[in-house]
Amino acid sequence: MANLLVVTGPPGAGKSTVARLLADNFDRSVLVEGDAFFAFLANGRIDPWLPDSHDQNTVVVEAAASAAGQFASSGYATIYDGVLGPWFLATFLAAAGTNELDYVILLPSIETCVNRVATRQGHGFADGPATRKMHDEFTKAVISERHVLRDPTSSAREVADAILLAQQRGALACRPDQP
Repeated sequence: MANLLVVTGPPGAGKSTVARLLADNFDRSVLVEGDAFFAFLANGRIDPWLPDSHDQNTVVVEAAASAAGQFASSGYATIYDGVLGPWFLATFLAAAGTNELDYVILLPSIETCVNRVATRQGHGFADGPATRKMHDEFTKAVISERHVLRDPTSSAREVADAILLAQQRGALACRPDQP
């Protein structure tokens, strides 16, 4: 079982709620919020879902992965919560300085994600079309189905418990040579 668990998916998938519950399961844990690293961009920020954002997104992913990797290598159960598609896994692994992590995509229906984004309180992101675009990218992503929780209808606690069980079985393990 890796010390680094990435909980990802499109906006409105329930990542933050589930990631917090996962982090609460360990005596020594860290919750790295990927969105916080995008908030560090002071000037010249490009919305991360736009085509011109790739170089910016690479830098932000590397910074977040470096922090997550440092915590994980220091013995903390580290949960990374953020939009991290399979297309960025090799970059994340390299910057984290690890040969393995556990990776799970939460992928509710597009309607669920759009509704959650539109109705959530205290979150700065509310872009429906961008949510649809990112959901589509996760839907089309090439990755083993063992990493994807499609249409999770259970409570956030039950989803977190299912992730912990899959992690303990080694079903979420992801290496640079074998996503």
